[in-house]
This record gives sequence, C-alpha cells and structure tokens, in this order.
Amino acid sequence: MFDDRTDAGDRLAAELERRDLEVDVVLGIPRGALPVARPVADALDAELDVVVARKLGAPGNPELAVGAVASDGSVWHNDALIDRLGISEEYLEEVEREEAENARQKADRYRDGSGMPDLEGNRVVVVDDGVATGATATACLRQVREAGAEYVALAVPVGSPQSVDDLASEADEVIALRTPADFRAVGQFYRTFGQVTDAEAIAYLDQGR
Repeated sequence: MFDDRTDAGDRLAAELERRDLEVDVVLGIPRGALPVARPVADALDAELDVVVARKLGAPGNPELAVGAVASDGSVWHNDALIDRLGISEEYLEEVEREEAENARQKADRYRDGSGMPDLEGNRVVVVDDGVATGATATACLRQVREAGAEYVALAVPVGSPQSVDDLASEADEVIALRTPADFRAVGQFYRTFGQVTDAEAIAYLDQGR
C-alpha cells in the first residue's frame, strides 16, 4: 500500500536507482503520473516531460477502452474486444481522429505550446501511477519508440499482472514494484488517490524548469 502518489514515486525512484538505470528523459502520463514521475526524474537527474494518450471508448460506453491513441497518432487496438463488440472500422477511425486531437491539445497545454523533447537516440522511461488495462501505456510507448528512442522502459508502482506481461512486448523493460494477483484497480493500492488537476500536474513539470 502506497501512502499517495509521491510516496509511490519515491519508492519507484529508489528501485530505479538500485538498478543503476541511466536515463535521459522521464515522461509522465498526465495527469496522475506527474506526482510519481517527479521524484523519479529528480533521482535519475533526467529531464521530465509528458507523453499523452487517450482511450478509445466503446460505442455507448466511453469508459470501456477498446484501444488508445497517442498525441502523434500512434494507436493500439484491443482487437479481441473490438471483434466481440462488432465495432466498425468507420467508428474507430472517427474516434481515433477525435481523441488524437484531444491528446495533441492536452500535450500542447502541458508544454505551453513547445514540442516534445527530441528523443532520438535517448534513453527514456515512461512513468504512470499504475497499469490497469495498459491501453494508454501501450499507445504512449509506441509514440516514444516512433520518436527514435534508443531505450524505452515503463516504470509503475503497481499493475495488473496480465497487463504488465502484455506490455513487455512494447518496451525494452517493464518495471513494476507490485503485480498483485488480487489486482482490481490502481486506486486500491493507494491510501490517498484523489484526482490530480491539470494545474497540479503542470506544477510538477514546472519544478524542473
């Protein structure tokens, strides 16, 4: 059980230091990852920025993720779920365009209009506060890979065992402090797991500027 996201970030940072992980850039997935990613970036003496993705909601059930798309258009589909629900290609294309634009706007807001840092040839760690389905993490990892990063890792305090296993094919390394068999939701492993506002998340970025 983590006290809050900052406590989780401190513990994650300690684990990455123990592994002597050399990193150029730490990318947090807004909003909840920024309090986790800040201690990680500080401990590893790395630049902190964001990588943004949006879930692709099912027709009539936007909370059910049938995929995710990152701000650069990198996409992941849950093909089995899409087939089971009979979702059309036209629906997917429409929601991908809409959510990719939403992700771009969010990334611009967090960076105050500046672009993503140059990741070509760099060692990058993507940080989230936890992994449930892995949808947004997958889209984010694909964006980082497409940007030319030499090494791409995902680091989280806690995650679903199945999702963590699945994400191993998307990253050079997946580091999860806990993968409990009774995983139901990320929030069950935090004593305090309130919403992080955009302003609060941006403040964590500003600490390193």
